[in-house]
Amino acid sequence: MLPVHLERAVFGIYATHSLSFADKAGVFVHLADHDSATAPELADALGTDEETLERLLLVLVSLQVLTRAPGGRYALAKGTRPYLDRRDPRYLLGFVDHLLASTTERFGQVQDYLERGKAAVDAELPDPFSTLYRDEESVRRFLTAMWQLSFHVSHELALLADLGEARQLVDVGGASGPFSVAALLLHPELRSTVFDLPQVGPYLAENAAAYMLGDRLGFAGGDFFHDALPEGDCIAFGYILSDWDDETCEKLLRKAHDACRPGGRVLIMERLFDPDRGGPLSTAVMNLSMHIETQGRHRTAEEYLALLRRAGFTRCAVHRSTADKHLVTGRRDDDPAEA
Repeated sequence: MLPVHLERAVFGIYATHSLSFADKAGVFVHLADHDSATAPELADALGTDEETLERLLLVLVSLQVLTRAPGGRYALAKGTRPYLDRRDPRYLLGFVDHLLASTTERFGQVQDYLERGKAAVDAELPDPFSTLYRDEESVRRFLTAMWQLSFHVSHELALLADLGEARQLVDVGGASGPFSVAALLLHPELRSTVFDLPQVGPYLAENAAAYMLGDRLGFAGGDFFHDALPEGDCIAFGYILSDWDDETCEKLLRKAHDACRPGGRVLIMERLFDPDRGGPLSTAVMNLSMHIETQGRHRTAEEYLALLRRAGFTRCAVHRSTADKHLVTGRRDDDPAEA
């Protein structure tokens, strides 16, 4: 008998696809609304083939995503509903779509990386963000995945950031605004400017309208490698520095230091490796994903603290959330209050 962890690793490809197929068929929304259903009831309600559907359901039961009661009634397992119900802000399966559509598309590169190294292989490939932003469908899929990974935890991160005295947030690479929206909802006196590539602008505008933020949520199109960052008293990087190597991160943080008003702060929001880099699993997996899709990696908290200090920030600290995205902060060293 295979050890359970090895068994789940071997059959993981079926697990991810089964989640996606069931989601697209409407299984999770139906079960969220009706508590439970048999396979024939689900197939009839969703207009799917009963045999294929039940085989998917049995996989999801074995993964403890669903439960199956005597009489063959399926239900969402305890604690899974928020992540499976597409109407919930914690819904995660848009991110699964990104993994299947984008990450999997490039996964074959790993063998090339093993044989020739990333630098040699990537020299023959387009820029990673040219691929992620290659057309409207790709842009929307990527931004949807980033929103679903970030929006719910951003409410907690905005609390941890203690933004009560801030007036101008600059959200670098802020995409469609998950952190900015959460921060603005929490602090009515705050304004935010998302600085990102120009093609992101329309998607940010959609969320500004959806959350009735008006001109409090603005957009500045640009390239942070070539353009100065907008000025603010709080400069945020959410899931950005993990896209780049240490040298590039330090340059970006120095730009943030220049853009940060005296006494202001920088916020880094990222997954963090344990000090021994033995986990968590999601960080280790996404560290490989960063290798495939970007030029970056995930780091320990101490590695981010070191980057902040080299860029000139002081009073650096780590604030851990209850989720898998945490906050590392530094303050611009010429704070008048400290003079």
